[in-house]
Amino acid sequence: MTTPTADIPPAPTPARRSWLRDHSELGVCVLLLALGALVLTDALTMDVDIAQRGPVGPRTVPLAVGAGLLLIAVLLAVDVLRGGRGQAETGEDIDLSEPADWRTVLLLAGVFLGAAVLIEPLGFPVAGALLFWGAAFALGSRRPDRDPLIAAVLSLVTYAVFNNLLGVPLPGGPLMGVL
Repeated sequence: MTTPTADIPPAPTPARRSWLRDHSELGVCVLLLALGALVLTDALTMDVDIAQRGPVGPRTVPLAVGAGLLLIAVLLAVDVLRGGRGQAETGEDIDLSEPADWRTVLLLAGVFLGAAVLIEPLGFPVAGALLFWGAAFALGSRRPDRDPLIAAVLSLVTYAVFNNLLGVPLPGGPLMGVL
């Protein structure tokens, strides 16, 4: 019995696979291009009537970052297509033969997600303290006498700077009346 070959895409040729492998940095260019387009789209569709206080408003930095990302994507693509290659990691503190530490990555991801979920009901000071304490724990700190205190102070200082000095309202949660 014969199978129709019209439905099966042709396998990549070795020459094409080699060209893609030699120009793998173009994937980073595509990522930077997409990220720049996303940032610019978001900045241009942002409602700024409430926060506008002068000629430099909330759109200025996102527009500059988005334009910079697009420029870097284009410059990197030109460099890669001209034969430029990134240098291999030569850091003496990195052992490339060791596997990735997925436990730490997953712990940090869990801490970030937990803080994102808890910031609205508990407020930034509590969620931020849990974020800082959880990140310190995930990265290896095992000082239960010191870490929660540092996390609480860091979170309260961050809240005070953003909320009171910079005028960026953060959710205070149950501590709204106290702070």
